[in-house]
Amino acid sequence: MTRAAEPITDGDDVIRRALLDAELPSLLAALAAATGDPALLPERLRPSPAKRLLPQGGYTPQEQDEARSLAFAALTAARDGLLPLGQDPADGEATMRAVRFLAGGDADRYLPLLLDELAAPDDPAAPRWHKDDLAPDRPFHVVIVGAGMSGLLAGHRLGQAGVPYTIVEKNDDVGGTWLENAYPGCRVDVSSHLYGYSFFEHDEWPSYFSTRDVLLEYFRRFADSAGVREHIRFGTEVLSADFDDDTRTWAVRVRNPDGGTDVLAAHAVVSAVGQLNRPRHPDIDGRDDFAGPSFHSARWDHDVDLTGKRVAVIGTGASAFQFVPEIARTAGSLVVFQRTAPWLAPTPHYHDPVADGLRWLFRHVPGYAQWYRFWLFTANVEGGLPSVYVDPAWPAGRRAVSAVNDERRALLTAYLEHLFADRPDLLRAAVPDYPPGAKRMLRDNGVWAAALKRDNVTLVTDPIGRITEHGIVTAERTYDADVIVYATGFAASDFLVPMTVTGRDGADLHKRWNGDARAYLGMTVPGFPNLFLMYGPNTNIVINGSIIFFSECEAHYILECLRLLLRDGHGALECREDVHDAYNELIDAANRERAWGASTVNSWYKNALGRVSQNWPFTLMEYWERTRRPDPDDYRSL
Repeated sequence: MTRAAEPITDGDDVIRRALLDAELPSLLAALAAATGDPALLPERLRPSPAKRLLPQGGYTPQEQDEARSLAFAALTAARDGLLPLGQDPADGEATMRAVRFLAGGDADRYLPLLLDELAAPDDPAAPRWHKDDLAPDRPFHVVIVGAGMSGLLAGHRLGQAGVPYTIVEKNDDVGGTWLENAYPGCRVDVSSHLYGYSFFEHDEWPSYFSTRDVLLEYFRRFADSAGVREHIRFGTEVLSADFDDDTRTWAVRVRNPDGGTDVLAAHAVVSAVGQLNRPRHPDIDGRDDFAGPSFHSARWDHDVDLTGKRVAVIGTGASAFQFVPEIARTAGSLVVFQRTAPWLAPTPHYHDPVADGLRWLFRHVPGYAQWYRFWLFTANVEGGLPSVYVDPAWPAGRRAVSAVNDERRALLTAYLEHLFADRPDLLRAAVPDYPPGAKRMLRDNGVWAAALKRDNVTLVTDPIGRITEHGIVTAERTYDADVIVYATGFAASDFLVPMTVTGRDGADLHKRWNGDARAYLGMTVPGFPNLFLMYGPNTNIVINGSIIFFSECEAHYILECLRLLLRDGHGALECREDVHDAYNELIDAANRERAWGASTVNSWYKNALGRVSQNWPFTLMEYWERTRRPDPDDYRSL
């Protein structure tokens, strides 16, 4: 069942004001499911698939007025006791009508996922098994590496299943990337209402796109409320993990806070270290010669006061996009060195608090938070993927990969032309020369352009030649600096570095990968029994979703693998080589047919060999479906 809604006691004016802040397609669906009234879903208001990415699903002003009138009538009738508001979503018919209204032809496919979401407070995705029922006398302990969003979730699920576990975390607190990244302006670029566990407090976000501090507190609160924190060894780093062929166990060697080492015995190991946790510094001649303070944005030095200083920023990716407007306000001068311009996705409410009316509706309409989340998923998440499909008949070139992609390029270019209408010099540097979707698109509400236009800010597109004791040198000139900030991303392709991982028959994981990490479903690798990866190879997402969605899918799959292992009395499960290889051939072929695979632009999505080792090329629903149940035939039992 959905979370209990508060009774409606407010007057008509309050309801009308709240409806001005509503996301209307999802509100109509929520009301229709809660009341069972099909009149709330007129065919003329069914969102067009071609317009899902537009505000209000592309509703015209007249259609918005009609939707608000329908919603107002339902809410006032419910308040006055004339209409029941609180149907059971599991009864099927009313919910199915609402799903078809929002998702169209994909409704049948989406329904199981949505029913899980609507029942979120009851956590239907929790393990439906317990170790005491399957193997009560069998010792079984799991070591999880990392206490970020994935590691915390894995621990929670293991605890629900009664499986003992220990989380090893190199930092002194939970949160992973949201603990380590503390640069000014840091926030998520995925909607807050998607960026949270489906079963835990995802409807009370203070802003549409949460700040770093809010997210860190969210994960801290989860670790405490779920009882996970007590299982974590903080300040402890994993050095190696070695599989014993005879005992079918792992020996995990760790460095403790005091510098000493321990060995933890584990029957399974879950790596939840993520992809974006090792800062990458550029290979620029003279980088170590700079005399002033320098640091990476992911290791922000808050002891360095930038007020009045000459600051140089290398990079214009997601991090720089957030902190440059912040530090530009106080720096004496700011020089931003850009290698590749980012595409900007217009997001006017990027820094806005969640509107009061939307909060009111979340509290009073049963399941509306879940329907709103589902609408974001189907419209803004899944709906964007077709724009990056490569059309083989499309003329080859750098600008676009299909007619749809070229249309999106035109719209995004028009947005940049609007932002930089008064600065043609900046406009020339701001329009990317690669297809939309080939690199991470950045959320924008105008602050980036405003920062670059400041009198104390200079954008430089000339390649950097070298760094000297006093600044940065290009072919054109020298830029003196007091401080250098590197916004140059992460060594994302170096999965599980710097750990040494030795599997069956002494196989070395990094030698097997040889710089080209691969895994079945991003989670399991032949030769490494009972080793599971979260946010592993090819599980990153580009334009379509929240990584927490993937974490939930992965945790579910891993727990189901452990269920098979315990139920059937196996010592270990190991992915079959042929299954692994066939899967990766499928992934590689699909990635070549996406903008990020077809484009030659430099991107962290590709490893040093040029293969897309990061991205999932299909819909999120396909990953959800693939991870519901492990196929025993995909694995060897040991």
